[in-house]
Amino acid sequence: MKVSTALPFQLIYSLFQHEYLGYLFESFVVQLDENGKLTLQHQNISSKNAREFQQGIDERDIKLIELMDQIQQEYIILKFYKKKIKPEQFFLKVFDQSNGDPLLQKAILEYIERKRSEILSLLEDKMIFEMGRDGEPAWKNIVWQKEKASVLFHFRRNEENTHYFPTIKFNGSKLEWQYNNSYLICNEPAWLVVGDQLIHFHKNVDGHKLKPFLNKKFIVVPRKVEETYYQKFVTQLISSFDVYAKGFKIHTQKFNLEPRLTFSELAMVNHVELFGSNGTTDAKDDHKILFKINWKYGPYQFDFERSPLASVELQKTEDSYIFHKIYRQAKEEKEIIEKLGDLGLKLREGRVTMKRGEAFDWMQSHRQALSDIGIDLYQSELDSKRYFVGESMIDLEINEGIDWFDIKAVIRFGDYEISFEDLRHLIKAKKKEFQLPNGEIAVVPDAWFADYSELFALLEPEASHGRLKKHHLALIQDLQNGNLAKVTMDRKLQKLQGFEEIEDYDVSPRFKGKLRPYQKAGYNWMRFLADFSFGGCLADDMGLGKTVQTLAMLQSRKDTLEAAVPSLLIMPTSLIYNWQLEAKKFTPSLRVLMYTGSNRLKQSSQFSKYDLVVTSYGITRIDIEVLSSFYFDYVILDESQAIKNPESNISKAVRELKSRQRLILTGTPLENSTLDLWSQLSFVNPGLLGTQKFFKNEFQIPIEKKQDLEKTRKLNLIAKPFILRRQKSQVAKDLPEKIEQIKFSQMTLEQKKEYDQVKDDFRNRILETIERSGIRKSQMLLLQGLTKLRQLANHPSMVDEAYTGDSGKLEDIQYMIESAVSKGHKILIFSQFVKHLAIVKNFIEQRELEYAYLDGSTKDRQSQVELFQNNEEIKVFLISLKAGGLGLNLTRADYVFLLDPWWNPAIEAQAVDRAHRIGQKNTVFTYKFITKDSVEEKILALQRNKLRLASDLITTEESFIKKLSSEDISEILS
Repeated sequence: MKVSTALPFQLIYSLFQHEYLGYLFESFVVQLDENGKLTLQHQNISSKNAREFQQGIDERDIKLIELMDQIQQEYIILKFYKKKIKPEQFFLKVFDQSNGDPLLQKAILEYIERKRSEILSLLEDKMIFEMGRDGEPAWKNIVWQKEKASVLFHFRRNEENTHYFPTIKFNGSKLEWQYNNSYLICNEPAWLVVGDQLIHFHKNVDGHKLKPFLNKKFIVVPRKVEETYYQKFVTQLISSFDVYAKGFKIHTQKFNLEPRLTFSELAMVNHVELFGSNGTTDAKDDHKILFKINWKYGPYQFDFERSPLASVELQKTEDSYIFHKIYRQAKEEKEIIEKLGDLGLKLREGRVTMKRGEAFDWMQSHRQALSDIGIDLYQSELDSKRYFVGESMIDLEINEGIDWFDIKAVIRFGDYEISFEDLRHLIKAKKKEFQLPNGEIAVVPDAWFADYSELFALLEPEASHGRLKKHHLALIQDLQNGNLAKVTMDRKLQKLQGFEEIEDYDVSPRFKGKLRPYQKAGYNWMRFLADFSFGGCLADDMGLGKTVQTLAMLQSRKDTLEAAVPSLLIMPTSLIYNWQLEAKKFTPSLRVLMYTGSNRLKQSSQFSKYDLVVTSYGITRIDIEVLSSFYFDYVILDESQAIKNPESNISKAVRELKSRQRLILTGTPLENSTLDLWSQLSFVNPGLLGTQKFFKNEFQIPIEKKQDLEKTRKLNLIAKPFILRRQKSQVAKDLPEKIEQIKFSQMTLEQKKEYDQVKDDFRNRILETIERSGIRKSQMLLLQGLTKLRQLANHPSMVDEAYTGDSGKLEDIQYMIESAVSKGHKILIFSQFVKHLAIVKNFIEQRELEYAYLDGSTKDRQSQVELFQNNEEIKVFLISLKAGGLGLNLTRADYVFLLDPWWNPAIEAQAVDRAHRIGQKNTVFTYKFITKDSVEEKILALQRNKLRLASDLITTEESFIKKLSSEDISEILS
């Protein structure tokens, strides 16, 4: 029956009893007659349609309607069961106490009780009714009483038993509520309906204590169970409510509050042996410490309670009982709990557990603060061993030596001094505990592990005392800055951490070029490293001139060294010609040996006749015995990500090379994992990042698996002095503008049909594999499926040679090529699929356009580059990702087309940098072609939102596939 909003109406709240859920409320609007009285015309109102009646409701009504929606049976079933089921089946088979789930029933009833209590507290001044049996919502009016009632509990003890009953006082008079059709609609706290009155109570009376007396005058407690009853029930009642007793005594007492904080050791989860043979325990054990607050009032001690008025202790006399009621200082207890929270001890229900190391760190740090707020700290008497809880300190002194730092330390636990070697052993072995001479157990603070673990792990193992290599200066400075060590260090050495303070070095007059300001800064940095015999990683963006900076440094080495010693330069084969040209141009006085080709002379004696020996990674691997027999000035690796895998043959080979110094050049020092960084920096500065095992446990796993920001900071700190990275944004004034756009393409109907068919097939197979075997075992199938879908998004003929239909992306590519070429622009077209390049090449040939082409099978790469750079008729250069990712200077192009998105956005940036580099005079326009509603669009979204490591390091990015969650996979294939 609809209620008109154009006519007067009234919002009411109707109370009814649900067979399973107890008393519930529903909200209704009722039409009013011309006299303003309720009619029989009404309709249910919910939060969905409440705003239609906004003239007759306020914000409290909106809240009440929402709360009432949340206790209706349909809402309850959906919230707690989540399966489609009829209400009668749910209550009979799932909820019913005899047949159903008791835990589910308990959770639902507790939820409804909370909502019911919240509703009742908001109903003041609202129209409330009991619902009639026929569903009439306004059957009987109930009045919400603002005045609260009070309860007095009576106990009358005689020789045979104890009588117990409550009386209720309301509006100054005794309320007749028993045998009066009264009923409780809420228990926690109690809300009682007596006649037409809805009553609530002072002191939040528990309705369960009143319920037995709705139809009973009193309860009889037999003498034989009286003591148990008094101890368990009556003491709790006396502590919270007013009690009148006859036959026993109630003494009230007041004492000053004395807070006590007790700690005790919890049992180990895995039951590992507590002490090893050396009297220590492992830092990774399962020990935890329990903190518990207690309150001492005179001779009495009480546990935590929420807002207690009083606590009661029962004393049995010869013929009766005395209840000692001790008033609690609830406000002061709460303030102490809050102060402990401010100190970092977040107690819940008066207790909290911490990992053992954290607990002792906390006690050590807050001993004085606890004393200031009057809290005594105790160890539980039940603990089998006694812990040392006094003051511990470490005094570290570091002095610079000739080629290292000397470490001296004084470590104290109370009156006992611990040797440097003992502490070093504990921290390196990650041992937490050791025994002091007095038998107490000292716990090494967690802060010491966090602050000093890298220091102790990186100490020189062969030294008779603490000694650290000089290339760990950043670690030393971090300790100094954190007031964790007193450091004495040469001022010049300190400047390496603040790169901008490095002194200016002259460039050799034999260098035939002019370094830009940032290139000169890179040259200065390399010269500075050389002064201290440090290796480095020049990690500038592609196109910023790493080659030129390196050649300038090599020329200066020739000029300044007393005896000429050649350097070795290793690179991918594709870059050798480029380096040869650059060396002739900028350093013509350098004698360069191209150690390449099948006819090379495999004798190291020839190297001394040259200033620079140039070779490839492949030849280095083959000729390592020849190359490692010679002592070079520098060993330089270009595109050093070639050694990112420390287990590869080339990584092992280059580590055998001998030289005064080492340098690596790369635009992407991290491609897939932080281990890439370890492999490369361990080459230039052996020992800088510790052993591979140490690095994996201390940095790789915490950073990549746990996103540990402190470990990321520490790794960045240690590596930073030896990595120089400038991005294009920092030197933008030297480059023309770069404009990037995404071109979305729609699939044709025929293409969409092919795509959806494959997507559905792979989606079902992949998700079934994930559910059955987990994500790890589904990665190959996932990669296979994603690759196929990406090819279909480009053009279905890449998957099915018999396909004769068209492709939405190809149509857009064709239009863009014709448009750009017609205006005289030169275009680089990149794809990671050679098949895709072949399709585009076919179109270009049909249009009779001249083009250059480069993929992995191209024999003469340089001729194709020169053809594009020097021939105005060649407007298009088709390039595959693998073949064209390195060593190309294509500054004549002003358009770059990326035909398909790549897993790693950094690789896309490399492709664009073929054109957007020093020497480019035009604005570079980049178009990335993305097929709408395909896996390409999902990849683009994930690149932006989900797959960025906290890259305070350099440009690190996890392998795309390995970082996908099951939710990501489901989204990509949706």
